[in-house]
Amino acid sequence: MVERFNGRISDVLATRRYESGEDLEQTLKRYCWLYNHHIPQKALDHQPPISAMKDRQTKRPELFQKRVINHAGPDNYCN
Repeated sequence: MVERFNGRISDVLATRRYESGEDLEQTLKRYCWLYNHHIPQKALDHQPPISAMKDRQTKRPELFQKRVINHAGPDNYCN
């Protein structure tokens, strides 16, 4: 999964030129959000990662210290 994700990031980066570091950063943040919320993953029963996490939390809440939410936390850059 990591290699596929990195390959997709590489494809995204190759599709255009970036005017600044901020432009590149925004593109990466948008792609991470898209990946986590809208791109189904075969390994997750064809669900996007955030949906799979929410389902898992519903079924096994004791495994989670915090509730799964739809925005970035202090140490999570790609959400």
